[in-house]
Amino acid sequence: MVDRLGEKIGWTAGWLGGFIWVVIMSVIFLFREKYLAGLTGLLLFSAAIAGILYFSPWRHPTTSYWKLMTAPYGAFFASVIWVILAFGGIKATGLDWWLLFWSMPLLIPFASLCKRRWSDFDAQHQKEQADADTLLR
Repeated sequence: MVDRLGEKIGWTAGWLGGFIWVVIMSVIFLFREKYLAGLTGLLLFSAAIAGILYFSPWRHPTTSYWKLMTAPYGAFFASVIWVILAFGGIKATGLDWWLLFWSMPLLIPFASLCKRRWSDFDAQHQKEQADADTLLR
């Protein structure tokens, strides 16, 4: 079994990096004395961390990535809704519903990794290692 530490760091740090803005906005709301919005943001960030760690692919190696990514994606879209509502809604922020289509590229990993599983790459690596060992003999 390969350690795959880089992939584990990539999953965890990548998703956490996608939620840094929630912590920043929460702190801003707390300083502006909008305590409900600030604390709700911190709660969303905590839920995102729990989802990222619990639904990590090495904990569920035979589950498809698309199933594992639904929790972090759900937390992300909930965070977007949270920040829009915290600023007073779509109209108050000056946004238009059509601008949400700019977020469609965020779904590319969801589509490109849909049927893959963590265990698929373990089998591939074992085959490559066996082929390399065969060549060295």
